[in-house]
Amino acid sequence: MSNYSDILKYPDAFQIIVDKAKSFYTPRRVAVARAANENILQGVFAAQDAGFAKPVLIGNEKKIKEMLEKLELADKPYELQPVSNDTNSVQYAIEMIEAGGADVLMRGNTQTRDFLLPVLNKANHLIQEDRLITHVVVMQVPGYDRLLAVSDCTLLVEPSIEQREEVIRNMVAALNCFGVENPNLALLALVEKPSFHMKDTVEAQTIVLNHKEEPLAKCNLVGPITYDLILSKEAARLKNFECDYCGEFDGIVVPNLLAGNLICKFIHTHFQSAGCGILVGAKIPVAISGRSDSAQQAFLSLAGSIAMFVK
Repeated sequence: MSNYSDILKYPDAFQIIVDKAKSFYTPRRVAVARAANENILQGVFAAQDAGFAKPVLIGNEKKIKEMLEKLELADKPYELQPVSNDTNSVQYAIEMIEAGGADVLMRGNTQTRDFLLPVLNKANHLIQEDRLITHVVVMQVPGYDRLLAVSDCTLLVEPSIEQREEVIRNMVAALNCFGVENPNLALLALVEKPSFHMKDTVEAQTIVLNHKEEPLAKCNLVGPITYDLILSKEAARLKNFECDYCGEFDGIVVPNLLAGNLICKFIHTHFQSAGCGILVGAKIPVAISGRSDSAQQAFLSLAGSIAMFVK
């Protein structure tokens, strides 16, 4: 039998997320697309032990069963949906959810692009009306006294001003769901003063001005602002940067995909920090963690995606 003690030793800040996931009257059936991934399997079975998930494993039957044996999970209850290697497991999972056979979509051993294309395919009707689907990562950064959200880390390569404003709305929605009211959000840039030859600084200034004229969401928005100023009051003191929220930001809105992806992977890799990844703006819960992420991140991503749909 697998030992889930390490997976369940998540920081206290994530407890509200896990508790919300547990508050459904019945555990959610989780369709794991291409389920033969070690950390994903451990995460979803830990969620079952925690009481808020039922694994529905989709993919190559032989590979899944061999991995379950290796992980000492074969005797756990689960549903297996064997499909051929030629079958698109993500599309299969989406259709299964649409037919009422599952409740939650979870990424398994699939490339990011292969997982996201069926989700974003308009024919599958997964995008909420007048919404942009964005990826929000929520992390516990060592030495920082609160959860920190970063977006967008997976979908938007070079987001426009309008798209970044949607990122802000989605980030606020996620943070509200996770117990953070009126969050402090930072528009990351290379420098903290707008400069005409640095597009991201000018766009950050424009977004802040737009927010002052007509609030994008209930939040405090600052930008452009550099990474050190976002996380450190001391950096703000040394640089004479006047802002009450330095060292107290709840979220970072990045200027491009590379910046967001690097921040998340650096923190996760070098600090082994706890975190979860969710898609916001979809009609169904979608849990997305990297194939190399820890089993705990898979567990928390699943909890976060389910918690977003608790009324």
